[in-house]
Amino acid sequence: MPLTDTAIRCAKSSGKTQRLFDAGGLYLEVSPAGGRWWRWKYRFGGKEKRLSLGVYPDVSLKAARERRDAARQQLSAGIDPSEARQAAKLAQAGAESFEAIAREWHAKFALTWGVRHAYRILRRLERDVFPWLGMRPISEIKAPELLAVLRRIEGRGAQETAHRAKQNCGQVFRYAVATGRAERDPTGDLKGALPAPSGRHHASIHDPKRVGELLRAIDAYEGYFVTKTALRLAPLVFVRPGELRRAQWKELDLEKAEWRIPAERMKMRVQHVVPLARQAVEILRELEPLTNRPISSKPDAPRFVFPGAHSRERPMSENAVLVALRRMGYTKEEMTGHGFRSMASTLLHEQGWNHQVIERQLAHAERNAV
Repeated sequence: MPLTDTAIRCAKSSGKTQRLFDAGGLYLEVSPAGGRWWRWKYRFGGKEKRLSLGVYPDVSLKAARERRDAARQQLSAGIDPSEARQAAKLAQAGAESFEAIAREWHAKFALTWGVRHAYRILRRLERDVFPWLGMRPISEIKAPELLAVLRRIEGRGAQETAHRAKQNCGQVFRYAVATGRAERDPTGDLKGALPAPSGRHHASIHDPKRVGELLRAIDAYEGYFVTKTALRLAPLVFVRPGELRRAQWKELDLEKAEWRIPAERMKMRVQHVVPLARQAVEILRELEPLTNRPISSKPDAPRFVFPGAHSRERPMSENAVLVALRRMGYTKEEMTGHGFRSMASTLLHEQGWNHQVIERQLAHAERNAV
């Protein structure tokens, strides 16, 4: 016998769960505490399943029957109503996820920023925030969860990047609040939770996966060819930035695959021999026709391997590599020209190479740290 509104109103809690059946699998479940929920029992794929249709009296008997009938239509079409509901929830969550709203915010404001600034912001979010918070509904993200993400960044020594990521996240949250998809900005609760950026240091990348990303970024760099060549060579020789940019062709013997840096150009005032890997020799041979030629007005002038962009009489600017790294999206807290040395030292030690050999190749004085 189908349920009636009168029967539902008269039903009282009996101290145990009751089920008041209607028709077509619809029933009202009454809990021991008196709560009332509409359920629909059905079979899909040979299994008995249940679908929640709402709470009584918020959902009336008539409305519950309409919801049951709509679900039965899905069932007739070969669709599992429970799975369809879950998919709809996920789609809604995706539309209001942190990543979706962050990308919407970025697209809206990127035109008001410089191209490089816009690129750095999106890259920072994609690398350091989206992997952990991207799919989370933005309205559910709390301060402790955000702090954990920022501390991951801080943990690799990129304190300034952590602070910038916090700033960008705050902008995304405030945009979500303004557009009605979040209640508040949790970054305000993180004041004082991150240490202030430390003093100057030679930032470097040590994670092998991120090293691979850096090398691919260098290969794809479309800036000045001489600077790009210096960047390609730096990970293979890991000399100091000044030693690299002041390199002269007379110091190189590509047939013997070695580079002899004279003592007067070395920090320790001792000649340093750098063995050149096959890849390093190939890189230098590509550059040689461009820069290993005399200057007509000064035939005896030094032939710099990496001459300046405006004059071959001078070596490449000390900022050239740094500027190129910034153009590729790496901040000063992530990578520097000197950082290639630290990167090499860390990776070689992790691979089990002899410590003394590594220190000798870095031209370090005894007991000196990277």
